[in-house]
Amino acid sequence: MTTKKYKLDEIDNRLVAVLQEDAGLSQRALGERIGLSQNAIWRRMQNLAEAGILGGIGARIDPAALGLDLTVFVLVRTRQHDAKWSARLKHRAESIPEIVEMHRVGGEWDYLLKVVTTGMAGYDRVYQALTSDLGFEAVTGIFSMETMLANRPLRAPHRD
Repeated sequence: MTTKKYKLDEIDNRLVAVLQEDAGLSQRALGERIGLSQNAIWRRMQNLAEAGILGGIGARIDPAALGLDLTVFVLVRTRQHDAKWSARLKHRAESIPEIVEMHRVGGEWDYLLKVVTTGMAGYDRVYQALTSDLGFEAVTGIFSMETMLANRPLRAPHRD
């Protein structure tokens, strides 16, 4: 991902919106939906990728359809805030496939992790793997009872 500055125009915004809606569309189909040629779509997608805006094409997967019926948001507090320890935590989280997101946060807690797994036994395995030998000050889990809103498309802020 680069740090190249890129100003999205209205066509780019429409392209990003359509891709978030259905990333499986061919460049020809994208062009038809947006009103551009296949070549113009390709160039715009290249520019979006070079600017770090378009980071890949993926699919939305229903966790329940895979038997992943529990989502837990794990809050971690630590007394260690150096880069080496943080890298160690990140490496540990990356080694646990059920951890699908990790954020360093401000406020009372230091890190927020999203765990998607199979029931309480699955969460306990993740918890044991995550907490062994890292010396957290506190760890708590917030258990999701229902996902009410997810995977909303991102929109660039309107700038005049």
